Amino acid sequence: MSKIGVIFDLDGVIVDTAKYHYLAWKKLADDLGFEFTEEHNELLKGVSRVRSLEILLEIGGISISEEKKQEYLISKNEDYLGFITKMQADEILPGASELLDFLDKEGIKYVLGSASKNAPLILRQIGLFDRFAGIVDGNSVSKAKPDPEVFLIGAEKLSLEPNKCVVFEDAIAGIEAANVANMTSVGIGDKDTLNEADYNFKDLTELPQDFFDKLMN
Repeated sequence: MSKIGVIFDLDGVIVDTAKYHYLAWKKLADDLGFEFTEEHNELLKGVSRVRSLEILLEIGGISISEEKKQEYLISKNEDYLGFITKMQADEILPGASELLDFLDKEGIKYVLGSASKNAPLILRQIGLFDRFAGIVDGNSVSKAKPDPEVFLIGAEKLSLEPNKCVVFEDAIAGIEAANVANMTSVGIGDKDTLNEADYNFKDLTELPQDFFDKLMN
């Protein structure tokens, strides 16, 4: 059997921190005097913090200086950190712990490939930090998804060629990045939204038991 490795996105795959991002961005929009909805928040999935702020300001029709942007990025992150520093293991999404147990049993290595600069903190909060063979986060990359950089670095950490890597993602930008990197892409979430993925599942509990056997054969 050929050797494979797994790269996990964090938000929407291992945990759901999107709700905390939403609350922090919404607070900023409220402070700036415009409405920011959950539908708007979908546009921020899988993109960098700086680009997320730019999208939010576009939604509000607001133009500000670079200096002010930095202030808002800091204040938003402080609000977000206030939420995630209270996270616990019960916030791990259904099927994630079981999948990691299976991969450990099968000797399949896995790393994290996330745009989040807070990924290590979140993994520590939920007790999963030491289980990953490597972490590639927003501090490790210069280009955001859909650029494949985050996943290509992940492949290096797994000591594997990109075509031997399986990526679990919940965002369109992440699926695009995995496909550009020539990796097997697995969309977690809405199948219509993530229709460019090689495989689609509503959540990790839907993953068939023989999924990895079929990939390796």
